[in-house]
Amino acid sequence: MIAAAVLAALAMICAVAAWRLTFARWTWRAPRTAILLWQSLGLTWGLASIGALLAFALDPYRKGVVHGLAEFLLSVEFGARQPYDYLRLGALVAGLSLLAVLVALPLAAGAQTLRARRRHRLLLALVARDEPAVPGVRVVDFPGAAAYCLPGLKSQVVISDGTLHLLSSAELDAVLAHEAAHVRERHDLVLLPFAALRRALPWSKLVRDAQASVELLVEMAADDRARQQCCPRRLATALLRFGTSAALPTPQGALGVSAPSSVMARVDRLVRPEVALPATHRFLILAGSVALAISAPLLWLLPG
Repeated sequence: MIAAAVLAALAMICAVAAWRLTFARWTWRAPRTAILLWQSLGLTWGLASIGALLAFALDPYRKGVVHGLAEFLLSVEFGARQPYDYLRLGALVAGLSLLAVLVALPLAAGAQTLRARRRHRLLLALVARDEPAVPGVRVVDFPGAAAYCLPGLKSQVVISDGTLHLLSSAELDAVLAHEAAHVRERHDLVLLPFAALRRALPWSKLVRDAQASVELLVEMAADDRARQQCCPRRLATALLRFGTSAALPTPQGALGVSAPSSVMARVDRLVRPEVALPATHRFLILAGSVALAISAPLLWLLPG
């Protein structure tokens, strides 16, 4: 029962920490570090929640989660009598069901995203063109503003003809640098587990806020990468132009340059940048994230 109690406490700590992190503003000073912390909290919460249920269910075996589950499967195979009551059996079913859901949903979301990108690439092959003024970028003949990337092995950056007329040359370079950062750092893979968790728990305000927080941090991380290659104010003015021009929504499976809910926060951060989080603080947060991420798997191996 000790392992079950510790794992349940760890899951609760992760939930409370995630709730507090949705209100934190230091994350804007170190978005990449904060993203890693979010990933650690999500992974640990899932493993700790599953582990707490399984540890309680398998407690009669006195061998912990991993070895207890192996013992249970062997006893089922050889038809041995199970030391179970209905409560422990319910916990076992709940734990295995949660494990199946948390594994299956990201896989299903990933497959759906890949299908959407494949369809969109086929569409771009029909309607998009190359533009000598922006080499390596696909241009769609549409008067509205649009700029997004399709990540993957065959990544593409797409803009509309309206974007070419809306932005100056320097602003367009900033937008393209932002999209290149999304492609290079595979921010789509960062967002995938949080989108999948949102599907699993659509009623949870905490999950919605967590997904929104990570989406904003991903955009800020791309802004930081872009500002190394261009003037931050040019990216800020480009974001404002997108925000006031009724920009088109980003297609499914793509990452856009502008989300209406986060434009002003990003513009303010670009125009009036805060001092970056000290390296010592970032190292401590990273070390804590790693320790947190390995804690749940170690507790799964804890003997009963």
